[in-house]
Amino acid sequence: MSLWKEYLHPKTVQEAVEALASSPAPAIPIAGGTDLMLDLQQGNHTPVHTLVDLTGILELHALEIRGEKLFIGAGVPHNRIVESALVREHATSLVESCGLIGGPQVRNSATLGGNVAHALPAADGTIGLLALDAEAEVASPSSRRLLPLHELFAGPGKSTLAADEILVGFYVPLRKPRQASAFCRVMRAQGIALPILNLAAWVERDDEVIRATRIAVGPAGPTPFRALETGKFLTGKAFSEETIAGAQEVLLSEAKFRTSPARATAEYRRELVVVLLKNAFSAAWERAK
Repeated sequence: MSLWKEYLHPKTVQEAVEALASSPAPAIPIAGGTDLMLDLQQGNHTPVHTLVDLTGILELHALEIRGEKLFIGAGVPHNRIVESALVREHATSLVESCGLIGGPQVRNSATLGGNVAHALPAADGTIGLLALDAEAEVASPSSRRLLPLHELFAGPGKSTLAADEILVGFYVPLRKPRQASAFCRVMRAQGIALPILNLAAWVERDDEVIRATRIAVGPAGPTPFRALETGKFLTGKAFSEETIAGAQEVLLSEAKFRTSPARATAEYRRELVVVLLKNAFSAAWERAK
């Protein structure tokens, strides 16, 4: 039985969103397809009438400096991000998170846009981006808009994208002196390497004082989670074991962990998150020298 009825190959973003708007429903975009194809084959996705293939749209493959931001197209695969000197310079946590997704074959096909649009609360690329204060560019048939990354998520596996919208790419602020980021995760030792817990940290230092910081954790709620209270606690304090210990307590109070039969218990995740916070924040702090 066919998994879809029509398969379209637009060459521009505008053609793609117009195809999504005009095709018989349900019409959905596909890029790497590493999640979507499995879901369709295994019956875990509602039947699809039209697939709109985004891989031929050159704009979605851009990876370049635009003004004061690094632009990463939604169609850029994870391995290209891992190998990019630009991304390594300005978005280290994203390089480290994308380098842990699946295996080499998956990373060669799977795209950053797909990782984000799938809206899973522990998506590695999403958590790596979230700590970097990234913005997403979204296209519809009538306009384009920029929005903070966290506004893309409505719930587990549910994005705020309309049926005729696609992700164009992501804007990340360029790294300045004394700024750095890092990503850590714990995963099951298996072929698909599903994360039990992951955490990204971004920090700006002023000598031995934490001038600013952002912490992202997944899964720590129904959507990718920014630990805002933990960031507030750390800001303005001297870096020390006592400061990190205090931040660990704040993080435990604001993050909401649940037990997953296939991955880990909530109690185990609470034990892990304090370790990941210390490791990721300390790595970012050292890099910020």
